[in-house]
Amino acid sequence: MGMYESEHTKFMREWLQKHPDQIEASKQGRALWWDKQARDPEAQRREQASKVAPKAYYYDAN
Repeated sequence: MGMYESEHTKFMREWLQKHPDQIEASKQGRALWWDKQARDPEAQRREQASKVAPKAYYYDAN
């Protein structure tokens, strides 16, 4: 007995075979949103310096 493969998986496999350029576009999108890049130490220092401490009671208006 073979392994189950959903209709969506079959569709995506066939679609990517017909559109190989989308694989590279997908990798670029992932790199933009998810993959962590080495950050500039100066930018990290500025980010840390600009943080504001939270209030003791978050919902206090004063």
